[in-house]
Amino acid sequence: MGFLERLSIQLGQSLKWVAAVSLVAMMLLTCADVIMRFFNRPIPGTYEIVSFLAVPVAAFALAYTQIHRGHVSIDFLVDKLHVKHRFVVKTVTNLLSIGLFALLAWQSCCYATDLRLSGVVSPTERIPYFPLMYGIAFACIPLCLLLLLDLIKSFSRVGEK
Repeated sequence: MGFLERLSIQLGQSLKWVAAVSLVAMMLLTCADVIMRFFNRPIPGTYEIVSFLAVPVAAFALAYTQIHRGHVSIDFLVDKLHVKHRFVVKTVTNLLSIGLFALLAWQSCCYATDLRLSGVVSPTERIPYFPLMYGIAFACIPLCLLLLLDLIKSFSRVGEK
């Protein structure tokens, strides 16, 4: 499990940097477009490109957020439960989360393949959509691995007690 955990964390850290660079690119492009509008020279396709950059900002930060337990949870309610019930709630939550993000990865791949085969591109800059969908699918993999590792760790803690 050590290798799988290290791999998931390294993937999450790497994806975090892609998300951060995308966020900075969004900011710089938006600022440059605003400045260029003062000279009546807006940057064509800014809205499209910023929209495309929002995908890695959101999707690629998921695993990093899971590493640092930054996702929204209702711990103040769960912590009031008995230990056995708390274990059940966390187990069901992890299983549902793994299922949801595995399904998201699979459906994103299917949709990306459809987009690639049909040749769908953005209207202004003619950027293909399918790489973004493959990116979403790829970003779900380390998240699913981290959720699975959390589930395994919680079962091993119960076994120790």
